[in-house]
Amino acid sequence: MSSPDYTPIAYGDDSDSHRVAVHFGFVNTYARLPEHFYSRLVPIPVAAPRLIKVNVELARNLHLNADALASAEGVEVLAGNRVAAGSEPIALAYAGHQFGYFVPQLGDGRAILLGEVLGSDGVRYDIQLKGSGPTAFSRRGDGRAALGPVLREYIVSEAMAALGVPTTRALAAVTTGERVMRETILPGAVLARVAASHLRVGTFQYFAAKGDIEGLRTLANYAIARHYPEAAQAKQPIRSLLDGVVTRQAHLVAQWMLLGFVHGVMNTDNTSISGETIDYGPCAFIEAYDPGTVFSSIDANGRYGYSNQPAAAHWNLARLAEALLPIMVQEAGSEEAALDSATQALTAFEPLFKVARMAGLRKKLGLFSEREEDVALAENLLQCMAANRADFTLTFRRLCDAASGTEGDASVRALFAHPEAYDAWAAAWRLRLEGEMILTEVRVESMRRSNPKFIPRNHLVQAVIDAAVMRQDFLPFEELLDVVTHPFEDRPEKDRYATPASPEECVTQTFCGT
Repeated sequence: MSSPDYTPIAYGDDSDSHRVAVHFGFVNTYARLPEHFYSRLVPIPVAAPRLIKVNVELARNLHLNADALASAEGVEVLAGNRVAAGSEPIALAYAGHQFGYFVPQLGDGRAILLGEVLGSDGVRYDIQLKGSGPTAFSRRGDGRAALGPVLREYIVSEAMAALGVPTTRALAAVTTGERVMRETILPGAVLARVAASHLRVGTFQYFAAKGDIEGLRTLANYAIARHYPEAAQAKQPIRSLLDGVVTRQAHLVAQWMLLGFVHGVMNTDNTSISGETIDYGPCAFIEAYDPGTVFSSIDANGRYGYSNQPAAAHWNLARLAEALLPIMVQEAGSEEAALDSATQALTAFEPLFKVARMAGLRKKLGLFSEREEDVALAENLLQCMAANRADFTLTFRRLCDAASGTEGDASVRALFAHPEAYDAWAAAWRLRLEGEMILTEVRVESMRRSNPKFIPRNHLVQAVIDAAVMRQDFLPFEELLDVVTHPFEDRPEKDRYATPASPEECVTQTFCGT
């Protein structure tokens, strides 16, 4: 089957008179670690790479020239057809529990780390190609990515960044001019992904499973130096590392829950040591609120459903603690002391999560002080939303108007199957608001910064994918991306992007794309 003629989005000018060399300024550290931490390789070229999108703002923050990335030479680098100066392409080794079952070797089966760059914030970032061909860890896979999952990850990861959630980012996307076989034949693509690092819980499990204590210590020291430098000064640095990861994961999952986000595949190899959201596969946002929501087509038992995400994160952190135990024993002095220390670190997860989630709920409800009854007030609203199939995002957004006065209640009531259920809750909410001496306009503005109007709704993402795959039309992608990267803005002309799916538009299952 011949490849369709994918028309690239135009960025920059690749004429000889305006040519800008592609320069990343790679300063690599992971490639300096022992050779068994990764596999060195060169990306396998694709037939006819064409640019879909360069993230100009992100490129600027990484001291990269967006015009150069969009040039013919840049697109070749982004597709894996050319190795940029200073790049040391490697595929990282790691293991992982997948839906509770341990696999001792997974690794980057379709991703290649090109190298590391320093951002304008002074942070070191990985630049990785996802879908750039088979590696030593591909396990008979083709190492490629289909266009649909690449567009989904681009849209959702950039939306999450705009929502203030720690996340990997999309630097660029290109089509390959080749086809990949999944459930059907699909156009191929490559995503250039940026992350604070690609260290995972599964990376530590890889060395622990091999009994490679020296490798485990080297990895831990690397993670501390890169992500938790304060831990190096602690009396027990490995315990401090574990504390840091527990804290970041507790806050991360709390942010997911506050947005109605479902990751979909929270395996330990998809749990980042840096505390970023990583590996957007069968992810989605809840519309009609149901805490039992599961989107992933492969999560038959709902292991990673919306309400199970905190427990899943805690379970994954316990696996990290297990992997770290051999070197925690060395610093704690005995196995018993190390076990006690790891247990203390893990016990902190639930209270950290609850505090972070409740702080977020107070902001969403416009509360500036803390009262014991706030927990019941928030939970009662969520229970009422679930019983009445109220849209998660719109309910909280429309509460911003209701906070201005009772005339705003009508738009919230309309979201509830039984509007009187909202009335009873709203009376208690208003009584609580009256107990705070806060100017109404200050409260409303604060709520608008905490309750997005726009999220990447499933049916909209699917429409973008369908347009690109079936018609080679990337305009819907551009339009949706513009909307979800400005999630808190009131843009009446874009209101259709805030509208829940109609029954015939509902997307109830999402796929990982591998």
